[in-house]
Amino acid sequence: MIGANLLPSQIQVFERGWLSSNNVLMKGGDGAALVDSSYVTHAPQTLALIAHALGGGRLARLVNTHCHSDHMGGNRAVREAYGCRTTIPVGEAPLIDRWDERELVLGFADQRADRFRYDDTIAPGDALRLGDIDWQVLAAPGHDPHSVMLHAPQERILISADALWEDGFGVIFPALFGDATAFAATRATLESIARLDVRTVIPGHGRVFGAPGPALERAFRRLGGYERDVTRHARHAAKVMIVFALLDKRRLPLAQLPQYVQDVGLIRELNARHLHMTPAALAEWLVADLGRSGAIGREGDDIVPLVRA
Repeated sequence: MIGANLLPSQIQVFERGWLSSNNVLMKGGDGAALVDSSYVTHAPQTLALIAHALGGGRLARLVNTHCHSDHMGGNRAVREAYGCRTTIPVGEAPLIDRWDERELVLGFADQRADRFRYDDTIAPGDALRLGDIDWQVLAAPGHDPHSVMLHAPQERILISADALWEDGFGVIFPALFGDATAFAATRATLESIARLDVRTVIPGHGRVFGAPGPALERAFRRLGGYERDVTRHARHAAKVMIVFALLDKRRLPLAQLPQYVQDVGLIRELNARHLHMTPAALAEWLVADLGRSGAIGREGDDIVPLVRA
């Protein structure tokens, strides 16, 4: 549990490693609610965290801020364990119905999730009662065009998902593949956060933090750099994809990396659109850059992640 001094007692946040999203557990008179379920391989840990926090209590509802693998990968496990009502953003419903592995950034990015059933949807403008707190559903396009945030005006809390972290935001996937509006949508989302009266931010990744002003300043600067140079954003996205893959697989033979970046559709396409490197050159650059930043290391002939899974 983190951020306890910034949150009401009925809200617990499980800060996870970067392979999984944070989980927000809210206890209330009608049963507890969970926001986001993390990555599929971390489902046993997610269930253990919930069970410990509930102490035998009931989980009545699971809500997703958006349907990327690190936020909804544990949905089926949580639903099977608790029989809870599952709610997803309305824009994600057609993608879940047909299990679109490209639009959901699953097989297209060499990521995984267990297919699940949902009971209902939420849309921007809706109101939710979770943990005996009234929440407003806010649109958060950019990283995912269908993503939402949850805002509790009275408590001045924002569950920002991947729209705003303490030091950044999620990869703006639509911008990588020709959506000319994606950067503007991201900017509009950040501006909407700036207009809110928020005391505490619960991000999709990283620690709970206080008033969002400094985080927004950093996010606007980063976004401005991406708007001026989309290639910078593509390089960032390629590095994120490799680190995620290593966190999932735990290691990858260095000699296989050129073939890997060619086989994974997302990396192959962003390279063809923006980076224009041979697979061997891209692999060499990724290893060098991620090594300098301390994100990956070498163990014998393998590359391994150095960040927390």
